[in-house]
Amino acid sequence: MAVERTAVNPWTWSVDLGYNQGELVSGHTRTLYVAGQTAMSGDGKPLHDGDLAAQVASSLDNLEAVLGEAGMSLRDLVRLTVYTTDVDLLFRHYGVLASRLGAAGAAPATTMLGVTRLALPSLMVELEGTAVA
Repeated sequence: MAVERTAVNPWTWSVDLGYNQGELVSGHTRTLYVAGQTAMSGDGKPLHDGDLAAQVASSLDNLEAVLGEAGMSLRDLVRLTVYTTDVDLLFRHYGVLASRLGAAGAAPATTMLGVTRLALPSLMVELEGTAVA
């Protein structure tokens, strides 16, 4: 059975920001729950201390690596949670995230949360996702 995805948007303003209010998924065969991905190297060292834009890009790279290992891509994301230690700064660099998702044809239901800190003090952003294929 093929996966069918239907955007659920009772309001259209979120579409202009690159995300849907909801994603209705029917007929899926596999669901991947991705742990929070941060700007970490392959050997577990934090990257890009103090550079939020670079941390967003690295976090996306790591998210894509997990998805790829499962035979999926950003296009398969139906849910994305963004944790950040600085919401205002993240909004200034949100294009890094939005452009990558847009290029992949992804508009997952998204929540952004401001947090006091992440697992390591130098980390400024963490991306947690759910993908269905």
